[in-house]
Amino acid sequence: MSEEHRPAIRTDIPHSARIWNYWMGGKDNYEVDRIAGDAGIAVDPEITTMAAQSRQFLIRAVRFVAAEKGIRQFLDIGSGLPTMQNTHQVAQGVAPESKIVYVDNDPLVLSHARALLADTTDQGVTVYLDSDYHRPELIVTDARHVLDFTRPVAVMFMGVLGHTHSYEEMQRIVETVVEATPAGSYLVLWDGTDDSRAYVTLCRNYTDTGGVPYIPRPHSEIRAVFGGLELVEPGVVPIDRWRPDGPRDETPRPVSAYGGVGRKP
Repeated sequence: MSEEHRPAIRTDIPHSARIWNYWMGGKDNYEVDRIAGDAGIAVDPEITTMAAQSRQFLIRAVRFVAAEKGIRQFLDIGSGLPTMQNTHQVAQGVAPESKIVYVDNDPLVLSHARALLADTTDQGVTVYLDSDYHRPELIVTDARHVLDFTRPVAVMFMGVLGHTHSYEEMQRIVETVVEATPAGSYLVLWDGTDDSRAYVTLCRNYTDTGGVPYIPRPHSEIRAVFGGLELVEPGVVPIDRWRPDGPRDETPRPVSAYGGVGRKP
């Protein structure tokens, strides 16, 4: 998309990617986002834990498919604002030749792309595509210019598909992209769930601010998106309990977000 046709950055309406950035301790947000973020914390104090754990899940999942399964191509759809230990940094830290395609259509995200891409390795490739995940066919077409779809690809949707209007739409988007990849590819996905009343209220309040609605979904719907794939142990579980690096503490309540990794047979 050309600069003259790119949507303007709205600073009068809170934006989920910027609020998420705020909850993770980032600086790429505006006052309206911080106000909405603080309101969210007041409703659901565990949201900052979810934000932190979402990044830890990304780190562990990318490291797993890169180091243990030999994946060298990553398609991170709805990547959001860069913070720390982004997909390309984790993957290229394992294998410097890794290729990463980020996909987003948020003007603020795209404005940060140049600085983020400066951190890629000389051996690898890291690019951004300006595209909307509601058009998965176009994403696949554009990604083919960078990634070799005759070789395995890790397809990633990290906490973004709650913005789809229905489960059926979420499933269509995921299936369209995964079907374009060969056997041996992986799906890495997490999304917010509806098992916490506080989190559901937080999302409803965010919608009332004028932001793009985010719909927490039942665990069963997130699991169903992995239909036809071979789930990696421990399956689709709360993201803080997917292959934790240290001893698992069973005392704290798991965060209201489920995720997993599945292999395409």
